[in-house]
Order: sequence, then C-alpha cells, then structure tokens
Amino acid sequence: MLFSLLFATLAVLNWLSDHTIQIKIIRRRISSPTLHARSRTADLQPNNKRRLFMEQYGMIRVAAATPLNRVGDTRYNAEQTVSLIRRAHARGASLVLFPELSVTAYSCGDLLLSSTLLRGTEQAVQHILDETKELDITAIVGLPVSDGVRLYNCAAVLSKGSICGIVPKQNLPNYGEFYEARWFSPASSLQTDTVTLCGQQTSICCELLFTLGDAKIGIEICEDLWVNSPPSERLAEAGANLICNLSASNAVIGKRSYRSMLVRQRSFCSHCAYLLASAGITESTTDTLYSGHSLIAENGSILAEAMQDNFEEQLLFADIDLERLSSDRRKMTTFPTGGWAQEIELPHGVQAFSLERRLSKTPFLPSSSARKDERMEEIYNIQSLSLAKRLRHTGLKHPVIGISGGLDSTLALLVTVRAMDKLGLDRSNVIGITMPGFGTSGRTLTNSQRLMAALGITSRQIDITEACLKHFEDIGHDPDVQDVTYENVQARERTQILLDIANKNNGLVVGTGDLSELALGWATYAGDHISMYGVNAGVPKTLVRHVVAWTGRTYGGEIEEILKDILDTPVSPELLPTKDGEIAQKTEEIIGDYILHDFFLYYFIRFGFTFDKILFLACHAFGEDYTKEQIKSCLTTFVRRFFSQQFKRSCLPDGPKIGSVTLSPRADWRMPSDCSAALWLEDLNGWEK
Repeated sequence: MLFSLLFATLAVLNWLSDHTIQIKIIRRRISSPTLHARSRTADLQPNNKRRLFMEQYGMIRVAAATPLNRVGDTRYNAEQTVSLIRRAHARGASLVLFPELSVTAYSCGDLLLSSTLLRGTEQAVQHILDETKELDITAIVGLPVSDGVRLYNCAAVLSKGSICGIVPKQNLPNYGEFYEARWFSPASSLQTDTVTLCGQQTSICCELLFTLGDAKIGIEICEDLWVNSPPSERLAEAGANLICNLSASNAVIGKRSYRSMLVRQRSFCSHCAYLLASAGITESTTDTLYSGHSLIAENGSILAEAMQDNFEEQLLFADIDLERLSSDRRKMTTFPTGGWAQEIELPHGVQAFSLERRLSKTPFLPSSSARKDERMEEIYNIQSLSLAKRLRHTGLKHPVIGISGGLDSTLALLVTVRAMDKLGLDRSNVIGITMPGFGTSGRTLTNSQRLMAALGITSRQIDITEACLKHFEDIGHDPDVQDVTYENVQARERTQILLDIANKNNGLVVGTGDLSELALGWATYAGDHISMYGVNAGVPKTLVRHVVAWTGRTYGGEIEEILKDILDTPVSPELLPTKDGEIAQKTEEIIGDYILHDFFLYYFIRFGFTFDKILFLACHAFGEDYTKEQIKSCLTTFVRRFFSQQFKRSCLPDGPKIGSVTLSPRADWRMPSDCSAALWLEDLNGWEK
C-alpha cells in the first residue's frame, strides 16, 4: 500500500515536472536563431505535410538518454526514465536509448545478486510500462534479468505497455575495473529463448531485430562493441540498419576518442546508424567515474555527441536518414547479407517531427573548417598527379590549354603547372592560349594574361573574331542572329585551335570543363566538350571555387590577387557580345545557381534520392536564401538537362575521379543517352500532392 501511494505521489510530481520541462524546451526552441529561420520559411512545407515526409523519406528521430540515476534506487530510476521518455516523445523521437543497467545503475556491485534488487527492478519496469503505454515511442532500458538459475546483463525493449524482447550481453569484461563475470553469465549460456518479466512472456535472444518503419533495430551492450567481432556485425548482415548500444563506459584519459572512433568505424563498416548511451556521473565513484558519453553516428559521421559534465540529465537527439544507408548498401556489392535474426515489429509507427538535422549547403565540402585545406590539397594533388602520369606515359611535354580568365580554365592551368613541377619540366613548356571573341571582356582577358605571366608559362593570343565571321559566311549564318549556332561556332573554333596547336607542338590539350557542367551538359558538343585529358571532370563548381581560393593562399602575392579577382568574376561562357565592355552573358542567370545544382547533383548521384525528397531537403537547407518556387524551378532545370545531355557524357575524354560523385561513362555512371525524364519529373511534381 505504501509503495503504491509513493508511486502515485511521484507520478503527480513527475507530471508537473515534465510539463515544466516541456515548456522550457519550447522556450529554448523559440529563442534558437535556426528555428526562427525555419519558422519564417514554414511556407516551404505545403499543407503541413512535412510531418508525413519523414517516414515517407525513410527518416526517423532518435534519442540517447543519460538520467541522473541513484545507485540501487529502482523506484527513483523508473521515474527518471519515464520523465526522459516523455521528453523524447514530445520532441518527436520514435526511439530512446538508455545506458547499461539503467534501471538499477551499473555500479551496484554484489547487490546485483540481491533478490530485493531484482524484485525492485521488475516493479520499476512495470511502472515504466504503465506510464508510457499511451506514447508512440520505444524505450530500450538496461536491467539484470534472471532465467531462474543465472543472471544476465540485458537490454529490454519497451513499447506501448509491452516488453517486446530482451537482448542479453554477449561479452562480459572481467579485467581492470570491470568484473561482470562475478554476477552475470554470458548470453551463450542461455538455455531458454523466453523469460517472463512483469507477467509477460517475452523472447530473450541475441539475434533479435525490432522493426519500426524503415528502421531495423539491433542491440549490443557496451563491451560487445569493443571485441574483435562485434554482434552488430552479424546483426547488420541480417538487415539491422540502426544499432543501439547500452553502455557503462568510464571516464579515463583517452577513452573518449577511442569510443568515438569505434562508433564511427562500426557505423561506417556496417553502413548503419549507431546510438550509444553511457551511464553517467551519478553512478558510484568508489573506483571510477562513468562518462555519460552519448553518441549518435550515421555511416561514419558523428551526428550528435555529448559528455555529461554537470549534474543535469542528458537527452541527445538526431534525425537519421535510413534511405542514405540503404543507398550505400545497395551500391556496395561486397556488403555481406544473409544473416539470421528474429524480427519483431514494434507496436507503433514513426513519430511525426519537423526536420532539425543540419544539412550543408555545400555537401561536397567537409563540414569541419579544419579539414577544408586538407581536402583542397588532396583534390589538387589527385588532379596534378593524374595529368603528370598521362604526360609521362605519352611522352608529351607540351600541355596546351585555353585560358579564358574564368574559374575552370584557371584551375586547369594551376593543376597543369603543378604537374609540370612534379615531372621536373620547365613551366614554359605549358602553352596557354587566350582566344578573345565577340563576348570576351577586358577583365577576363587581362586576368588571363597576368596569370600566365605570373606562373611563367608560354602564352599566346589568337583572336577568333575574323575566323568566326568567315565561318558564318561559309555556312550562311547571319551574325546578327545570336542563337545557339552563333555561340557554338566560337566554342568549336577555339577547340580546333587548341587541337591543332597541340598537334603542331607534339602536345596534349588539357580540358577545363567541370563536374557541374557535365551534369547540366553546359558545354558545346565537339567544342569545349572535347580535350585530350579533362583534369576538372571530377570537381563540381562549388569545389572549383574553393580549390582556386586555397591555391591562391598557398601562392600568395600577385598570384593570389589575380585569383581573387577571377573568383569575383561572374561565371560566363562569354559567347554573346559584351555590353560596354562588360560581360553580357551570366551562366547562373540562365540555368540557376551552381550551389543549388551541386546540392541536387550530390543527393541524386550519391544516394539516388527521389527528386521530391531532394526538393524537400533543399528547401530545408536553403530556406533562408531562396523561395520554394525558385528552388523547384532550378531543380526542374537540373532534371531536364541532366537527362537530355547524357549523350555528351557518354563520350567524355579521360579524366580523374576525385570524390564519390562522378559521371564518367567508364567508371561510376552508366546511363542511356535516350532515357526519358518523365518518371523523375513526376517524382518532383508529386511533392505537393
């Protein structure tokens, strides 16, 4: 009677406390600048359907909890657990993970063998079930479970008032400060596949998978991650794409980085999401401090991380994109499949939530600013060594390159110069040719000449105006009609000059077109589309800018100043006549901004996402910069051009692969040139239905 009265009193206090907590959360969200920004762009999610898109697009919000437990106080710990489950549910999480032995606390020592503690554990679990049975959320808690003879260190999966399954720990540490074999038996000693807990008969097995929407959840416990062949490896083979690890990992020097490394490595090797929740600082400190280290990773990247360093309960959230994981598994033909596991469907659906996951506007760039310089040097090195190998193999010592004063030809020239340096050849062997025409501005021409002089290459200038006018006359084209023929004649004239000069000088024409232009077909067929080696073919426009800027900083001085001005020059093919000497034709005003096109390209090629999902993600990432209509218009252009321009990509010159996204017809992208875009456009237009 006293026990029931105490629980009722605590429940009322907890209800008041929980609602206060929820109000605080709302206040924090309102004061957040990022959420302010999203509220201003709520119109990007028509008819509030965004809450349905998460499950449709294979997305799920998960949480890792570190409560302020009391050692051995199962009643108090149950209340703490219920409070955190409610908070996680209020934030839209469909799954919340607790630490190892969270119901009792990990550091109970020999009290784990006490019948009183085991009875209190069962009563605590029953209380958690009763208090959360109306919530559409699954909680995974840690507790000792007896099969009547032996005791096991277990994870219990609780959902909608049911114990859906129990997973025992397989690897018991019995070294250093850990001596679990004193109390527990390993999972391998189980003689039964069911146990009864809280009056419910439930499966107890290591090979359990719990399905929730597109999520297939596997469980391992602390030490299981640290062994040579972790259980998560076999669970992933059986289909698990979300691994949960209940942990009690202590805080000793250097261990945090080891944990992070293990979680990243495990999530990458198994192409899965990985959640780890560790017991915190309110465990006993008789011999060690427990870390309260929580981690949520996805395919090798840490999405969220926290370390408990004060006496506050900790709740860490992340939005997992399960479709990204499925995409990688489909591509990796070496990914092992066929493992066995018993699947248990959880009794609720994926909760609705508004996406909070941070999406980079420039996914080709590393998120860490400290790694950007390293990445730029790596790209520059791949390009230069690739060209150097081609020159070395052919024995050709005179790279020929058309220099326009634009970004792409600038990067190609910088790469070519570095290749010559690596080969020990004089830079004067490089033949750079400026070919001014109807649309060449004084700014780009001057920058071309200055850059070639500063780099010490051989430069030539060949005006193509008269040759193009003669060609117009030959083919019967009126030069006042500034159509596609007018433009392409110039591009093909320039390519003819480069190829012929290469022949004359026993040289090799270095191509300048980048990955973004290849995706959009923004090149003249048999014009700038053609070269003898395309060094920029694997570099998207957003990366071209960063590599050029990095190279400028590396050189410094006059070269850096020239490159800064080139970076500030609008992107243009300069094929239409200038207006008062200024550039008249700006590429991004015609086809849309490259930062958007590169975003679309990344998610389409890298993960194979539908275009309605790409539109949704783009609106989330660029909501403050563009309207939904602008983004959709640009994406429609991307889809139409990507499908219609494959014929140009099907006969590309050789060029090096740089990253995971490439359009080489010989390597990563094989697509029929006459494929219809209808189905993909239907996907895009279906976003608003």
